Amino acid sequence: IVETSLFLTDYRLFPAASYTDSSDDETSPRDKQQKNSKGSSDFCVKNIKQAEFGRREIEIAEQEMPALMALRKRAQGEKPLAGAKIVGCTHITAQTAVLMETLGALGAQCRWAACNIYSTLNEVAAALAESGFPVFAWKGESEDDFWWCIDRCVNVEGWQPNMILDDGGDLTHWIYKKYPNMFKKIKGIVEESVTGVHRLYQLSKAGKLCVPAMNVNDSVTKQKFDNLYCCRESILDGLKRTTDMMFGGKQVVVCGYGEVGKGCCAALKAMGSVVYVTEIDPICALQACMDGFRLVKLNEVIRQVDIVITCTGNKNVVTREHLDRMKNSCIVCNMGHSNTEIDVASLRTPELTWERVRSQVDHVIWPDGKRIVLLAEGRLLNLSCSTVPTFVLSITATTQALALIELYNAPEGRYKQDVYLLPKKMDEYVASLHLPTFDAHLTELTDEQAKYLGLNKNGPFKPNYYRCLGPPQNQRRLGSDELPRVQLTLASFPHPFT
Repeated sequence: IVETSLFLTDYRLFPAASYTDSSDDETSPRDKQQKNSKGSSDFCVKNIKQAEFGRREIEIAEQEMPALMALRKRAQGEKPLAGAKIVGCTHITAQTAVLMETLGALGAQCRWAACNIYSTLNEVAAALAESGFPVFAWKGESEDDFWWCIDRCVNVEGWQPNMILDDGGDLTHWIYKKYPNMFKKIKGIVEESVTGVHRLYQLSKAGKLCVPAMNVNDSVTKQKFDNLYCCRESILDGLKRTTDMMFGGKQVVVCGYGEVGKGCCAALKAMGSVVYVTEIDPICALQACMDGFRLVKLNEVIRQVDIVITCTGNKNVVTREHLDRMKNSCIVCNMGHSNTEIDVASLRTPELTWERVRSQVDHVIWPDGKRIVLLAEGRLLNLSCSTVPTFVLSITATTQALALIELYNAPEGRYKQDVYLLPKKMDEYVASLHLPTFDAHLTELTDEQAKYLGLNKNGPFKPNYYRCLGPPQNQRRLGSDELPRVQLTLASFPHPFT
């Protein structure tokens, strides 16, 4: 069983009431007796009466998620997930609701909890519960609520999951810790985040990963679109909504120049900000320099910058020493998955005063009157304080759905107890499903051109090793002689699986 310290996030530092509007009903959903219109009470949400409003949110999201709607239309007759019992732990938003309902349309039974205690849209959770999905989540959960919700998804009489869809690894950890025997019937894990994938590799390296796992985070479609383009747009949205700030001329330091950092830097540079970058990887560092950013150590600029943004997935990137040296009114926020990047715990001391100035915006005040502006208490800015573009999430959600189909239908022996990247053709297929939105038309290779390049006319068009920065050594793809099962289960789909 994996060590608890690998996974456990200290939610005790973040009081549940802090992000709850004062006009909301303060009664815990766990203390309410609620039923949907069909008489089911197998859910726990803030207020089931918000379902109609949540349904409208979901319908709006469907218009910007063409690939998932295509999956429903073209594969629902075949039901490639018939018999699948998926337990999920993701952000519960209108976009993930479209994913959940797509999985249901493809034949799966689902039970769901939230991976983030602040990102749940209560009205969407209510709409899912009204539709019959066992959903256990609400905005502003406590630490105890968080684990209770996960347990309610997993520990239910007469139902046992055979697939896991995780975002951050907490669900996987909980099953390892409390119900390890469940892995005897689980066919695989699909993991979406940097943090969760890192934890899976730790398990694999320790010989404790007992089922195959699919690394969605490092698929090209996730890295290039969700991490890059999504953050390029949502960083500005989150900062504007919380601070009403003007970006022109502001000095900003972005910690980390992976795809998330690249997106944040590009957006801030375009708005006229002066952007510095910190980085440990010389390749990413060189990219930052070539893109026109000044590569620095955080200590060198901490006294002068107006905004500090973490994008690393690491821990203690911004320490109490850094926080002590920041200028008055410096804004501090996190765009990485984990809440450990900013050492918020070090600010919970008697000599510092906390003032809540608006939802998810705190002023932390030093004895001399200096204050910093802390956003979302160090949690993910864009999902805690704003929204993310639906179209980008369509790409990620489609990748997750295909990864589930692939693992669920794969013949025994194809995937060992290891962590895998998605087959390249699946990356290309997800991209192709979104091209019609732009009225885009792909050029087709002639037979002579395909022969010259040594390619199949229908793909894959890049070798397995082709990536943004190259895959870590321990990541695996299927070999070229091993076809992804998904091409058989979704045989009616167009290029490139035909």
